[in-house]
Amino acid sequence: MVKQNGISSIKKLSLHAPTLDFSFMSHQSQTVSFDNIETAFSGKTMADLNRSYFLFKAIGSNTLVRTMEPLSKLAFAIHLPVSPLVKATIFKQFVGGENIDDCQNTIDRLYNLGVGSILDYSVEGKHNDESFERTTNETLHTITKAAGNEKIPFCVFKVTGLSNFDVLEKVSSKSLLDVTDQRSWEATQNRVNRICSHAAKNNVRIFIDAEETWIQPAIDLLAENNMQEFNTERPIVFNTIQLYRHDRLQYLKDLYQRSKNGFYKLGVKLVRGAYMEKERERAALKNYLSPIQPTKAASDADYNQALKFCIEHLDDIAICAGTHNEDSSMLLVNLMKHRNIASNHPHIWFSQLLGMSDHISFNLSKAGYNVCKYVPYGPVRDVMPYLLRRAKENTSVKGQTGRELSLIMKEKARRKSL
Repeated sequence: MVKQNGISSIKKLSLHAPTLDFSFMSHQSQTVSFDNIETAFSGKTMADLNRSYFLFKAIGSNTLVRTMEPLSKLAFAIHLPVSPLVKATIFKQFVGGENIDDCQNTIDRLYNLGVGSILDYSVEGKHNDESFERTTNETLHTITKAAGNEKIPFCVFKVTGLSNFDVLEKVSSKSLLDVTDQRSWEATQNRVNRICSHAAKNNVRIFIDAEETWIQPAIDLLAENNMQEFNTERPIVFNTIQLYRHDRLQYLKDLYQRSKNGFYKLGVKLVRGAYMEKERERAALKNYLSPIQPTKAASDADYNQALKFCIEHLDDIAICAGTHNEDSSMLLVNLMKHRNIASNHPHIWFSQLLGMSDHISFNLSKAGYNVCKYVPYGPVRDVMPYLLRRAKENTSVKGQTGRELSLIMKEKARRKSL
C-alpha cells in the first residue's frame, strides 16, 4: 500500500473474486406502464393505502417537515413515549424493522412480488470507534444474510458510518494528516476492505453510497481501490454516482477508462442525489461554485446520458439505476429493448426506496426486469435522521409527493368501485 498526502493507493493485486455463473435465460419483457395502479399496489391493504396517503400528505407540507426534526429531538431527549407512534406510521412505511430479523417479513413480501431487498443499516450520527466497529460488523452481518439468498441481491453501506467525518474531509482535500488522523484513516480503509472482502468471498454485490462533495473524493478512492482488488472477475463493489452534480458524468467516463486500464469490472449505482439543499447552502456560505446542476433539466440530461453510456459499455459495466424518475426508468427500458438486451440481464438493475414509487418498482418487476428496494433498518430513535432526510428530499423534489398521492387516491377509488 503506497501513501501520498495522506491518501493510500492500493496497487493492483493478483487476487481474484470467485468465478460465478453468469448464465441467464433470454427474457422477452412485457410492455411496461407506470400507470397500472392495480399492479403497483397489489401488495397493500386498504389500511396500508390510508397510512401512505396520510404520510405523503404530511410530507408534502414544508412547514411540517421543517418542524419535525427539532420536535423529534426534543421528544426523545425528554423521553416522551413517541417511539410507538413513529413505528406505526413513518417507520412502518419506509423502514423494514429494528434489526435484520425484523426485516424478514418485508424481504419475503417484496420477493413474492418479484422484487429483491437491499439491506441498509441506516443508523446515522454516531461518531466514535465503537460505533464504527458496530456498523462494520452489522454490515458484515447483512452480507452473511445475503450470501446465496436471491431475495437479497445487494447490500450497502455509508462510509460515514465507519469513519470520522473530519478525517474524510482532510483526505478529500489532500491535507496532511497528523498521527491520529492517519491512524483513523487507516482504520477506515481496513473497515471498508473487510466489508468488500467479505462480500467478494460470499459473492454478494455491495454498494458504497455517495455522500457530501467535500468528503466524496475519499469515498471514491476507497471504492476504486476495492473495485480494483475485488472486481477482477465480475462487479462486486459498486460506487455511487450522483448526477445532480455537474461534474459526475465526466467522472463516470473517467472511471470507466481507469477500470479498463486497471483490468477490473466497473460497478456503478446511478442516482440523482440526496444533499442538494445542504450543498447549495455550503457553497453560498464558503463562496465557491455550487457543485449542483443549475437546473433540474440539466440533472435529468446528465442522468440519462449516464444510462446511455453504461448501456453502450455493458460488457464492462454493471449498473443499478437508483431513481424514482419515470422518464429515466422508461428510457432504460427502451435502451434495453433497442439493443435487444434481455430484461433480466444480470448487469442491469432498477432500484427504489421502500415505501416509495411502487408504481415503478412493481410494474417493472411484473414485466420481467431486475428490481430491488432499499430496505433500511435500525432502532426507531437511531433511524430518525434517515427518515427526516427522506422527508426533506420529498419536499424538495417537485411533484414527487403529488405523484405518490394521486396514485394512492386512484387505487383507493378503484377498490371502492369494485
